[in-house]
Amino acid sequence: MSYKPKIANTPSVRLLDLKSKPYFIVASVEVGNTTTKCILTATNLEEGKTYHVIKTVTMTRDVRSPLPDETVFGKTLNGVELTRESVSEMVRDTLLKAINDAKLDISTDIHFVVRSTGVVAGFDSPEEVGVFIKALADGCLMAGIPPRNMTPPMSIDNMPEKLQKYSKLEKVSFDGAVASVLPPTGATGIEIVANEMEGELATAGIKEGAKWVNVDFRNPCLSMDFGTTLDGRVISSDEPYANTIGNFCGYAGAIPDALIKGTKQVDDKLGTALDVFEDKPAGKITLMMKSKMIKKYADRIQQYIIIEQVPCGATRFGSIPVNCNAAREIGVILIGCDVGDNGSDMDELSQIGGEIYQEHGLKILFSVIDEVMATVIYRLVEVAKDAGLIFPQTTIGITGRAGISGNKPKLALKYLDELGLEGNIEDKVAFIDDGLARGAAVMARCMNSLGTTFNPLGGHNGGKCILGARIKRQK
Repeated sequence: MSYKPKIANTPSVRLLDLKSKPYFIVASVEVGNTTTKCILTATNLEEGKTYHVIKTVTMTRDVRSPLPDETVFGKTLNGVELTRESVSEMVRDTLLKAINDAKLDISTDIHFVVRSTGVVAGFDSPEEVGVFIKALADGCLMAGIPPRNMTPPMSIDNMPEKLQKYSKLEKVSFDGAVASVLPPTGATGIEIVANEMEGELATAGIKEGAKWVNVDFRNPCLSMDFGTTLDGRVISSDEPYANTIGNFCGYAGAIPDALIKGTKQVDDKLGTALDVFEDKPAGKITLMMKSKMIKKYADRIQQYIIIEQVPCGATRFGSIPVNCNAAREIGVILIGCDVGDNGSDMDELSQIGGEIYQEHGLKILFSVIDEVMATVIYRLVEVAKDAGLIFPQTTIGITGRAGISGNKPKLALKYLDELGLEGNIEDKVAFIDDGLARGAAVMARCMNSLGTTFNPLGGHNGGKCILGARIKRQK
Protein backbone atom coordinates (compact mmCIF):
# COMPACT_ATOMS: atom_id res chain seq x y z
CA MET A 1 0.00 0.00 0.00
CA SER A 2 1.22 3.49 -0.89
CA TYR A 3 0.62 5.91 1.97
CA LYS A 4 -0.12 9.59 1.40
CA PRO A 5 0.88 11.62 4.47
CA LYS A 6 -0.91 14.86 5.25
CA ILE A 7 1.83 17.48 5.50
CA ALA A 8 0.95 21.06 6.40
CA ASN A 9 3.03 23.88 4.93
CA THR A 10 1.76 27.30 5.94
CA PRO A 11 0.88 29.68 3.10
CA SER A 12 2.28 33.21 3.19
CA VAL A 13 0.43 36.49 3.52
CA ARG A 14 1.05 39.72 1.61
CA LEU A 15 2.45 42.78 3.38
CA LEU A 16 -0.46 44.86 2.03
CA ASP A 17 -2.98 42.52 3.68
CA LEU A 18 -1.09 42.63 6.97
CA LYS A 19 -1.55 46.37 7.09
CA SER A 20 -5.17 46.52 5.94
CA LYS A 21 -6.88 43.45 7.42
CA PRO A 22 -7.33 42.27 11.05
CA TYR A 23 -4.19 40.15 11.40
CA PHE A 24 -2.78 39.29 14.82
CA ILE A 25 1.00 39.24 14.26
CA VAL A 26 3.14 37.14 16.60
CA ALA A 27 6.89 36.68 16.75
CA SER A 28 8.11 33.30 17.94
CA VAL A 29 11.68 33.39 19.24
CA GLU A 30 13.27 30.02 19.92
CA VAL A 31 16.83 29.19 20.91
CA GLY A 32 17.35 25.49 20.24
CA ASN A 33 20.32 23.14 20.46
CA THR A 34 20.93 23.41 16.73
CA THR A 35 19.15 26.51 15.43
CA THR A 36 17.94 29.85 16.74
CA LYS A 37 14.80 31.02 14.97
CA CYS A 38 12.50 33.97 14.77
CA ILE A 39 9.34 33.15 12.87
CA LEU A 40 6.63 35.73 12.30
CA THR A 41 3.09 34.47 11.86
CA ALA A 42 -0.16 36.34 11.25
CA THR A 43 -3.60 35.05 12.22
CA ASN A 44 -6.55 36.38 10.27
CA LEU A 45 -9.08 36.92 13.06
CA GLU A 46 -11.98 36.91 10.62
CA GLU A 47 -11.31 33.30 9.63
CA GLY A 48 -9.13 31.98 12.45
CA LYS A 49 -6.30 30.74 10.22
CA THR A 50 -2.60 31.45 10.74
CA TYR A 51 -0.27 32.43 7.90
CA HIS A 52 3.50 32.60 7.50
CA VAL A 53 5.17 36.00 7.29
CA ILE A 54 8.92 35.34 7.48
CA LYS A 55 11.47 33.02 9.04
CA THR A 56 15.00 33.92 10.17
CA VAL A 57 17.28 31.03 11.14
CA THR A 58 20.81 31.08 12.53
CA MET A 59 22.95 28.31 13.98
CA THR A 60 23.04 28.38 17.77
CA ARG A 61 26.68 27.25 17.68
CA ASP A 62 27.51 30.69 16.24
CA VAL A 63 26.60 32.44 19.50
CA ARG A 64 29.52 34.54 20.69
CA SER A 65 31.91 33.08 23.28
CA PRO A 66 31.45 34.00 26.96
CA LEU A 67 33.30 37.12 28.11
CA PRO A 68 35.58 36.92 31.18
CA ASP A 69 33.10 38.60 33.50
CA GLU A 70 30.08 36.54 32.37
CA THR A 71 28.63 33.44 34.04
CA VAL A 72 28.02 30.31 31.97
CA PHE A 73 24.62 28.98 33.07
CA GLY A 74 24.19 26.17 30.55
CA LYS A 75 25.33 24.66 27.29
CA THR A 76 23.84 23.13 24.17
CA LEU A 77 23.76 19.39 23.55
CA ASN A 78 27.03 19.79 21.64
CA GLY A 79 28.71 21.69 24.47
CA VAL A 80 28.42 25.29 23.25
CA GLU A 81 28.59 27.47 26.37
CA LEU A 82 25.87 30.05 26.97
CA THR A 83 25.64 33.15 29.13
CA ARG A 84 22.64 35.35 29.81
CA GLU A 85 24.30 38.20 27.92
CA SER A 86 25.31 36.17 24.84
CA VAL A 87 21.87 34.60 24.51
CA SER A 88 20.20 38.02 24.87
CA GLU A 89 22.32 39.50 22.08
CA MET A 90 21.63 36.57 19.75
CA VAL A 91 17.90 36.83 20.39
CA ARG A 92 17.96 40.60 19.80
CA ASP A 93 19.81 40.28 16.48
CA THR A 94 17.64 37.42 15.19
CA LEU A 95 14.40 39.17 16.15
CA LEU A 96 15.41 42.49 14.58
CA LYS A 97 16.52 40.81 11.35
CA ALA A 98 13.19 39.04 10.95
CA ILE A 99 11.12 42.15 11.61
CA ASN A 100 13.27 44.35 9.37
CA ASP A 101 13.26 41.80 6.54
CA ALA A 102 9.47 41.64 6.79
CA LYS A 103 9.36 45.45 6.51
CA LEU A 104 7.35 45.73 9.71
CA ASP A 105 7.57 48.18 12.59
CA ILE A 106 8.55 46.58 15.89
CA SER A 107 6.53 48.97 18.03
CA THR A 108 3.26 49.06 16.08
CA ASP A 109 3.04 45.93 13.88
CA ILE A 110 4.19 43.19 16.28
CA HIS A 111 1.34 42.41 18.66
CA PHE A 112 2.93 39.68 20.76
CA VAL A 113 6.20 37.81 21.29
CA VAL A 114 6.48 34.26 22.64
CA ARG A 115 9.89 32.92 23.56
CA SER A 116 11.01 29.35 24.19
CA THR A 117 14.11 27.19 24.37
CA GLY A 118 15.00 23.58 23.62
CA VAL A 119 18.49 23.96 25.10
CA VAL A 120 18.00 21.94 28.27
CA ALA A 121 20.36 18.96 27.96
CA GLY A 122 23.24 20.91 29.52
CA PHE A 123 21.18 22.00 32.53
CA ASP A 124 21.14 20.31 35.92
CA SER A 125 17.43 20.58 36.67
CA PRO A 126 14.14 21.70 35.09
CA GLU A 127 14.13 24.80 37.31
CA GLU A 128 17.28 26.19 35.67
CA VAL A 129 15.35 26.78 32.45
CA GLY A 130 14.00 29.90 34.16
CA VAL A 131 17.37 31.61 33.77
CA PHE A 132 17.25 30.95 30.06
CA ILE A 133 13.73 32.32 29.74
CA LYS A 134 14.94 35.53 31.43
CA ALA A 135 17.76 35.78 28.88
CA LEU A 136 15.23 35.43 26.06
CA ALA A 137 13.13 38.20 27.60
CA ASP A 138 16.22 40.41 27.89
CA GLY A 139 16.89 39.98 24.18
CA CYS A 140 13.32 40.90 23.25
CA LEU A 141 13.46 44.03 25.40
CA MET A 142 16.83 44.99 23.89
CA ALA A 143 15.26 44.71 20.44
CA GLY A 144 12.54 47.17 21.44
CA ILE A 145 9.59 44.87 22.22
CA PRO A 146 7.35 46.55 24.83
CA PRO A 147 6.93 44.43 28.01
CA ARG A 148 3.14 44.47 27.54
CA ASN A 149 3.60 42.46 24.33
CA MET A 150 5.05 39.51 26.25
CA THR A 151 2.42 39.09 28.99
CA PRO A 152 -1.39 38.59 28.99
CA PRO A 153 -3.32 41.90 28.93
CA MET A 154 -5.03 42.92 32.15
CA SER A 155 -8.10 44.13 30.26
CA ILE A 156 -9.36 44.53 26.73
CA ASP A 157 -8.37 48.21 26.84
CA ASN A 158 -4.71 47.15 26.90
CA MET A 159 -5.02 45.57 23.45
CA PRO A 160 -4.59 47.32 20.08
CA GLU A 161 -7.87 48.96 19.14
CA LYS A 162 -8.26 47.09 15.83
CA LEU A 163 -8.10 43.74 17.67
CA GLN A 164 -10.44 44.51 20.57
CA LYS A 165 -13.67 43.57 18.85
CA TYR A 166 -12.31 40.07 18.14
CA SER A 167 -11.31 39.35 21.74
CA LYS A 168 -13.44 37.38 24.22
CA LEU A 169 -11.44 38.83 27.13
CA GLU A 170 -14.53 40.39 28.71
CA LYS A 171 -16.14 36.94 28.79
CA VAL A 172 -13.20 34.66 29.66
CA SER A 173 -9.73 35.35 30.98
CA PHE A 174 -6.53 33.43 30.32
CA ASP A 175 -6.27 30.78 33.04
CA GLY A 176 -3.19 28.86 31.89
CA ALA A 177 -4.87 26.45 29.48
CA VAL A 178 -3.53 26.66 25.92
CA ALA A 179 -5.93 25.34 23.26
CA SER A 180 -7.94 23.77 26.13
CA VAL A 181 -5.03 21.76 27.57
CA LEU A 182 -3.82 22.22 31.13
CA PRO A 183 -0.07 22.11 31.81
CA PRO A 184 1.23 19.06 33.75
CA THR A 185 2.50 20.60 36.98
CA GLY A 186 2.39 18.98 40.37
CA ALA A 187 1.13 20.39 43.65
CA THR A 188 4.45 22.18 44.08
CA GLY A 189 4.30 23.68 40.59
CA ILE A 190 7.52 21.89 39.56
CA GLU A 191 7.81 20.99 35.89
CA ILE A 192 8.24 17.28 35.26
CA VAL A 193 10.45 17.68 32.20
CA ALA A 194 12.87 20.52 31.51
CA ASN A 195 11.53 21.25 28.02
CA GLU A 196 7.88 21.38 29.10
CA MET A 197 7.18 24.68 27.33
CA GLU A 198 8.41 23.24 24.03
CA GLY A 199 5.95 20.39 24.39
CA GLU A 200 3.15 22.82 25.16
CA LEU A 201 3.90 24.98 22.11
CA ALA A 202 4.38 22.02 19.77
CA THR A 203 1.03 20.55 20.81
CA ALA A 204 -0.76 23.86 20.29
CA GLY A 205 1.02 24.44 16.98
CA ILE A 206 0.04 21.05 15.62
CA LYS A 207 -3.57 21.80 16.59
CA GLU A 208 -3.45 24.87 14.35
CA GLY A 209 -1.45 23.32 11.51
CA ALA A 210 -3.68 20.25 11.31
CA LYS A 211 -6.55 22.47 10.19
CA TRP A 212 -4.73 23.07 6.90
CA VAL A 213 -4.80 19.32 6.13
CA ASN A 214 -8.29 18.57 7.50
CA VAL A 215 -7.16 16.51 10.49
CA ASP A 216 -9.17 17.18 13.66
CA PHE A 217 -6.35 17.41 16.20
CA ARG A 218 -8.46 18.49 19.12
CA ASN A 219 -8.46 16.42 22.31
CA PRO A 220 -7.63 13.56 22.75
CA CYS A 221 -4.36 13.77 20.86
CA LEU A 222 -0.68 12.85 20.88
CA SER A 223 2.06 15.25 19.80
CA MET A 224 5.76 14.69 19.13
CA ASP A 225 8.35 17.33 18.25
CA PHE A 226 11.52 15.94 16.67
CA GLY A 227 13.95 18.80 17.02
CA THR A 228 17.42 17.99 18.28
CA THR A 229 15.75 16.83 21.47
CA LEU A 230 12.34 15.18 21.77
CA ASP A 231 9.32 16.79 23.36
CA GLY A 232 5.57 16.38 23.14
CA ARG A 233 2.50 15.30 25.05
CA VAL A 234 -0.31 12.81 25.23
CA ILE A 235 -3.61 14.56 25.95
CA SER A 236 -6.75 13.16 27.58
CA SER A 237 -10.33 13.55 26.36
CA ASP A 238 -11.59 15.59 29.34
CA GLU A 239 -13.70 18.72 28.77
CA PRO A 240 -13.67 21.68 28.78
CA TYR A 241 -9.97 21.36 29.59
CA ALA A 242 -8.02 18.20 28.92
CA ASN A 243 -5.11 16.99 31.01
CA THR A 244 -1.61 16.02 29.99
CA ILE A 245 -1.36 12.30 30.75
CA GLY A 246 1.95 11.60 28.99
CA ASN A 247 5.16 13.48 28.26
CA PHE A 248 7.92 12.70 25.75
CA CYS A 249 11.58 13.51 26.34
CA GLY A 250 15.08 12.52 25.25
CA TYR A 251 16.86 12.48 21.91
CA ALA A 252 15.35 13.08 18.46
CA GLY A 253 17.36 14.97 15.82
CA ALA A 254 20.50 14.20 17.82
CA ILE A 255 20.25 10.64 16.46
CA PRO A 256 20.67 11.53 12.75
CA ASP A 257 23.21 14.16 13.80
CA ALA A 258 25.34 11.44 15.41
CA LEU A 259 25.09 9.25 12.30
CA ILE A 260 26.11 12.15 10.05
CA LYS A 261 29.09 13.07 12.22
CA GLY A 262 30.58 9.69 11.36
CA THR A 263 30.90 10.71 7.71
CA LYS A 264 33.55 13.33 8.63
CA GLN A 265 31.71 15.70 6.28
CA VAL A 266 30.65 17.86 9.22
CA ASP A 267 32.37 19.10 12.37
CA ASP A 268 32.95 16.20 14.80
CA LYS A 269 31.51 18.20 17.69
CA LEU A 270 29.18 20.85 16.28
CA GLY A 271 28.07 19.32 12.98
CA THR A 272 24.44 18.39 12.29
CA ALA A 273 22.45 16.58 9.63
CA LEU A 274 21.18 19.98 8.49
CA ASP A 275 24.70 20.87 7.29
CA VAL A 276 24.58 18.28 4.49
CA PHE A 277 20.86 17.58 4.09
CA GLU A 278 19.38 17.78 0.59
CA ASP A 279 15.66 17.30 0.18
CA LYS A 280 16.29 14.94 -2.74
CA PRO A 281 16.05 11.35 -1.48
CA ALA A 282 17.41 8.36 -3.32
CA GLY A 283 15.31 7.25 -6.29
CA LYS A 284 12.57 4.62 -6.01
CA ILE A 285 14.53 2.03 -7.98
CA THR A 286 17.61 2.51 -5.80
CA LEU A 287 15.51 2.22 -2.65
CA MET A 288 13.86 -0.97 -3.92
CA MET A 289 17.20 -2.55 -4.81
CA LYS A 290 18.77 -1.67 -1.48
CA SER A 291 15.74 -1.91 0.80
CA LYS A 292 16.96 -5.04 2.62
CA MET A 293 20.37 -3.50 3.25
CA ILE A 294 18.79 -0.23 4.46
CA LYS A 295 16.51 -2.15 6.83
CA LYS A 296 19.46 -4.21 8.11
CA TYR A 297 21.43 -1.08 8.98
CA ALA A 298 18.37 0.52 10.57
CA ASP A 299 17.76 -2.54 12.75
CA ARG A 300 21.38 -2.48 13.83
CA ILE A 301 21.06 1.18 14.85
CA GLN A 302 17.80 0.50 16.72
CA GLN A 303 19.68 -1.82 19.07
CA TYR A 304 21.35 1.23 20.60
CA ILE A 305 18.13 3.28 20.88
CA ILE A 306 16.24 2.84 24.14
CA ILE A 307 12.55 3.79 24.09
CA GLU A 308 10.59 3.12 27.26
CA GLN A 309 8.74 4.60 30.16
CA VAL A 310 11.28 6.63 32.14
CA PRO A 311 12.29 4.52 35.16
CA CYS A 312 11.35 5.80 38.62
CA GLY A 313 14.29 7.52 40.27
CA ALA A 314 15.80 8.77 37.03
CA THR A 315 16.88 12.41 37.11
CA ARG A 316 17.81 12.49 33.42
CA PHE A 317 16.70 10.53 30.39
CA GLY A 318 18.24 11.14 27.01
CA SER A 319 20.18 13.93 28.74
CA ILE A 320 16.95 15.78 29.58
CA PRO A 321 16.41 16.64 33.27
CA VAL A 322 13.21 14.98 34.52
CA ASN A 323 11.32 14.88 37.80
CA CYS A 324 9.80 11.42 38.09
CA ASN A 325 8.39 12.04 41.57
CA ALA A 326 6.40 15.04 40.36
CA ALA A 327 5.19 13.04 37.35
CA ARG A 328 4.04 10.13 39.51
CA GLU A 329 2.30 12.56 41.88
CA ILE A 330 -0.03 13.80 39.15
CA GLY A 331 -0.33 10.56 37.19
CA VAL A 332 1.70 11.58 34.13
CA ILE A 333 3.65 8.86 32.33
CA LEU A 334 7.07 9.92 31.03
CA ILE A 335 8.16 8.25 27.79
CA GLY A 336 11.80 8.71 26.82
CA CYS A 337 14.16 8.08 23.92
CA ASP A 338 17.81 7.48 24.80
CA VAL A 339 20.93 6.22 23.04
CA GLY A 340 22.58 3.96 25.57
CA ASP A 341 22.61 5.69 28.95
CA ASN A 342 22.13 9.45 28.44
CA GLY A 343 23.85 9.33 25.06
CA SER A 344 26.66 6.95 26.02
CA ASP A 345 26.34 5.06 22.70
CA MET A 346 26.31 8.07 20.36
CA ASP A 347 29.85 7.21 19.21
CA GLU A 348 28.61 3.78 18.09
CA LEU A 349 25.99 5.49 15.92
CA SER A 350 28.70 7.70 14.42
CA GLN A 351 30.77 4.64 13.54
CA ILE A 352 27.80 3.02 11.79
CA GLY A 353 27.05 6.28 9.97
CA GLY A 354 30.64 6.46 8.75
CA GLU A 355 30.48 2.87 7.56
CA ILE A 356 27.27 3.46 5.58
CA TYR A 357 28.70 6.62 4.02
CA GLN A 358 31.97 4.98 2.96
CA GLU A 359 30.26 1.97 1.38
CA HIS A 360 27.03 3.45 -0.02
CA GLY A 361 27.16 7.28 0.00
CA LEU A 362 25.17 10.08 1.58
CA LYS A 363 21.78 9.44 -0.07
CA ILE A 364 21.64 5.90 1.27
CA LEU A 365 22.69 7.12 4.71
CA PHE A 366 19.76 9.54 4.71
CA SER A 367 17.51 6.67 3.59
CA VAL A 368 18.70 4.71 6.61
CA ILE A 369 18.01 7.75 8.80
CA ASP A 370 14.46 7.95 7.41
CA GLU A 371 13.94 4.29 8.30
CA VAL A 372 15.42 4.75 11.78
CA MET A 373 13.36 7.82 12.70
CA ALA A 374 10.12 6.37 11.31
CA THR A 375 10.69 3.36 13.55
CA VAL A 376 11.40 5.67 16.51
CA ILE A 377 8.01 7.31 15.90
CA TYR A 378 6.37 3.89 15.84
CA ARG A 379 8.10 2.75 19.03
CA LEU A 380 7.16 5.92 20.94
CA VAL A 381 3.49 5.57 20.01
CA GLU A 382 3.61 1.87 20.81
CA VAL A 383 4.82 2.59 24.36
CA ALA A 384 2.03 5.15 24.79
CA LYS A 385 -0.51 2.63 23.47
CA ASP A 386 0.72 -0.14 25.77
CA ALA A 387 0.49 2.29 28.71
CA GLY A 388 -3.20 2.86 27.98
CA LEU A 389 -2.74 6.48 26.84
CA ILE A 390 -4.29 6.07 23.37
CA PHE A 391 -8.07 6.44 22.96
CA PRO A 392 -10.14 5.47 19.89
CA GLN A 393 -10.40 9.15 18.87
CA THR A 394 -6.73 10.00 19.54
CA THR A 395 -5.05 11.71 16.61
CA ILE A 396 -1.28 11.95 16.19
CA GLY A 397 0.72 15.05 15.25
CA ILE A 398 4.40 15.19 14.35
CA THR A 399 6.63 18.21 13.84
CA GLY A 400 10.37 18.91 13.82
CA ARG A 401 13.15 18.29 11.31
CA ALA A 402 13.83 14.69 12.36
CA GLY A 403 10.18 13.70 12.02
CA ILE A 404 8.83 15.32 8.86
CA SER A 405 11.76 15.57 6.43
CA GLY A 406 12.67 13.17 3.63
CA ASN A 407 10.69 9.94 3.40
CA LYS A 408 9.93 9.75 7.13
CA PRO A 409 6.20 10.61 6.90
CA LYS A 410 5.39 7.79 4.45
CA LEU A 411 7.40 5.26 6.43
CA ALA A 412 5.91 6.45 9.72
CA LEU A 413 2.37 5.94 8.38
CA LYS A 414 3.32 2.46 7.22
CA TYR A 415 4.58 1.43 10.66
CA LEU A 416 1.88 3.22 12.66
CA ASP A 417 -0.72 1.36 10.61
CA GLU A 418 0.67 -1.87 12.07
CA LEU A 419 -0.39 -0.75 15.56
CA GLY A 420 -4.01 -1.33 14.63
CA LEU A 421 -5.25 2.10 15.69
CA GLU A 422 -8.94 2.74 15.07
CA GLY A 423 -9.80 4.42 11.74
CA ASN A 424 -7.83 5.22 8.57
CA ILE A 425 -4.25 5.97 9.59
CA GLU A 426 -3.91 8.69 6.94
CA ASP A 427 -6.78 10.60 8.57
CA LYS A 428 -5.35 10.21 12.08
CA VAL A 429 -1.81 11.57 11.55
CA ALA A 430 -0.68 15.09 10.59
CA PHE A 431 2.88 16.21 9.81
CA ILE A 432 3.30 19.91 10.57
CA ASP A 433 6.08 22.35 9.71
CA ASP A 434 7.19 24.92 12.31
CA GLY A 435 5.08 23.50 15.11
CA LEU A 436 6.72 25.71 17.73
CA ALA A 437 6.10 28.93 15.83
CA ARG A 438 2.49 27.97 15.16
CA GLY A 439 2.18 27.14 18.84
CA ALA A 440 3.51 30.56 19.78
CA ALA A 441 0.73 32.13 17.71
CA VAL A 442 -1.85 29.91 19.43
CA MET A 443 -0.52 30.69 22.91
CA ALA A 444 -0.57 34.41 22.15
CA ARG A 445 -4.16 34.14 20.96
CA CYS A 446 -5.14 32.26 24.14
CA MET A 447 -3.48 34.90 26.32
CA ASN A 448 -5.49 37.57 24.49
CA SER A 449 -8.71 35.49 24.29
CA LEU A 450 -8.67 35.69 20.49
CA GLY A 451 -10.30 32.35 19.79
CA THR A 452 -12.77 31.79 16.98
CA THR A 453 -16.00 30.02 17.96
CA PHE A 454 -16.69 28.94 14.37
CA ASN A 455 -13.23 27.42 13.91
CA PRO A 456 -12.17 26.25 17.40
CA LEU A 457 -8.75 24.92 18.38
CA GLY A 458 -9.86 23.71 21.80
CA GLY A 459 -12.44 21.20 22.87
CA HIS A 460 -13.07 17.60 21.92
CA ASN A 461 -12.42 15.89 18.60
CA GLY A 462 -15.60 16.29 16.54
CA GLY A 463 -17.20 18.54 19.16
CA LYS A 464 -18.32 22.15 19.29
CA CYS A 465 -16.67 25.26 20.70
CA ILE A 466 -16.21 25.20 24.49
CA LEU A 467 -16.56 28.96 25.10
CA GLY A 468 -19.82 28.48 27.02
CA ALA A 469 -18.31 25.76 29.20
CA ARG A 470 -15.27 27.96 29.92
CA ILE A 471 -17.45 30.90 30.94
CA LYS A 472 -19.39 28.62 33.29
CA ARG A 473 -16.16 27.18 34.74
CA GLN A 474 -14.64 30.59 35.43
CA LYS A 475 -17.80 31.83 37.13
